[in-house]
Amino acid sequence: MISEILGRKLGMTQVYDAQNVLVPVTVVEAGPCTVVQVKTVETDGYNAVQIGFSSKKAKNTSSAELGHAKKAGLEAAPRVLAEVRLASAPTLKVGDVVNASAFTEGQTVDVLGVTKGKGFQGVVRRFRVAGGPAAHGSMFHRRIGAIGMRQTPGRTWKNQAMPGHMGQVCRTVQNLQIVKVIAEKNLLLVKGAIPGANGDDVIVRTAIKGQRTAPAAAAPEAKSAAAKK
Repeated sequence: MISEILGRKLGMTQVYDAQNVLVPVTVVEAGPCTVVQVKTVETDGYNAVQIGFSSKKAKNTSSAELGHAKKAGLEAAPRVLAEVRLASAPTLKVGDVVNASAFTEGQTVDVLGVTKGKGFQGVVRRFRVAGGPAAHGSMFHRRIGAIGMRQTPGRTWKNQAMPGHMGQVCRTVQNLQIVKVIAEKNLLLVKGAIPGANGDDVIVRTAIKGQRTAPAAAAPEAKSAAAKK
């Protein structure tokens, strides 16, 4: 089974769980994603599948993209393509469709997206620098202050907080729980917030760090020793 799927952030809402607790969730349209290409160790040196999400008009598509889509049997080229690496030989074939039913309720996932762009911002908003006094006569309120460029150290340190472009970077939110799966509408209700604005493309994948492991069974020797005690 594939562990990643392309989708689109629709917005946030809130639902009641089984314990009647109000839970904030983000609605993600997960798929349907069509398998556009299958890669194997024999042909490409590694196992992977290329999936496509949504579609775009022919006038906005290059001839190479149109040919790639036609080879997969698609009428229109996908708007977004993503490659999912696999540990073993893929069982999916070109033309197969992956949707939200690949995930289950209660599963832990990671969501990858691009954060909202904030434009050019100062250090107070960009890095939460304290700034200067707020008094009227200080003449120093939201600036960066000294950055140590004189005798010591005689240069500016690396990673010094400076004004600049804020946001619009790739971010991954880990270990989010899927509260509900609406398979007929290809919707995932993910607990909490995810990167990006409403309508932005995201990738939902099985969590790498947050998977629960089943408790290991005790060895027979340990059981017999505990019984003797």
